[in-house]
Amino acid sequence: MKTETERTRRRFDRIAWMYDAMESPMEMISARTWRQALLSGVHGRVLEVGIGTGKNLPYYPRDVDLTGIDISPRMLARAKRRAESLGISCRLIVMDAERMTFPDAAFDAVVSTFVFCSVPDPVAGLKEIRRVLKPDGEAFFLEHVRSANPLLGKLMDLLNPLVRAAIGPNINRRTVENIANAGFEIVSLEEMGMKILKKIVARPMVQQGGAHREG
Repeated sequence: MKTETERTRRRFDRIAWMYDAMESPMEMISARTWRQALLSGVHGRVLEVGIGTGKNLPYYPRDVDLTGIDISPRMLARAKRRAESLGISCRLIVMDAERMTFPDAAFDAVVSTFVFCSVPDPVAGLKEIRRVLKPDGEAFFLEHVRSANPLLGKLMDLLNPLVRAAIGPNINRRTVENIANAGFEIVSLEEMGMKILKKIVARPMVQQGGAHREG
């Protein structure tokens, strides 16, 4: 029996060849600007979760030490070609966001853009990000979420099974709440596109006395 994780892997392997074309309208309208603004603040040893075809690669500061993971080997193959064409050195690894093999507190920053709409258990994946992030590190997210507007939110709930079956992502995830539930403090939050698109910077919450929480 296929797990939801395996179904997600196969779905993205299947659409990898056309993924960039599918998302090109959003990239041309605004996503490029959002990516550039989000990534201008990252530094040090950086992990990108769900690097996909490498759309963020052109916007990283050149001095970061970058590792990218993705569940789809075919998406990663495209990211590798993009990195080579840009002359960017990075490590690209097939890995499940919910079960990372990195040690605790391994990264200064973690980046994830338009990923937690598709991770089967988003809170589990976000807890893994917190685990591998240094206690003083920051996590950077771009995500689309369920609308807070009652009518639009209900419409997104109704349409979600159809959208998910057709192209994969969930359109009604409550990702800001999920980030908080995974043990993060929201440092900054910017809203775009009828407040459905969110640019989020978060830090690991600490227990009283400064200890790093583990998930």
